Amino acid sequence: MLKLEVFSSPGCGKCAQAKTLLKTVAEALGPDKVTWRDVDILEEMDYAVDVGVMSSPAIAIDGQLVFSSLPSADELRAELSRRLGEAGGHAS
Repeated sequence: MLKLEVFSSPGCGKCAQAKTLLKTVAEALGPDKVTWRDVDILEEMDYAVDVGVMSSPAIAIDGQLVFSSLPSADELRAELSRRLGEAGGHAS
């Protein structure tokens, strides 16, 4: 099970896109493979800094910063599939 986090700030247009993208890709892979949550960098600034987030939107997978800007759906899907494959899952 992969844990995705989208780091966003209030009023950020690209952050809304990132949340929609993440939700769409995560739902396509299935709730048994991917969970996700929205992290407000203003509310969780210490955690965001620990992960290495310098700007929003950013996406972390399993607590590791993977995308420091908004990826395409294909880039995100490819990265998740790769990680699920490494974990012994069946990437689709």
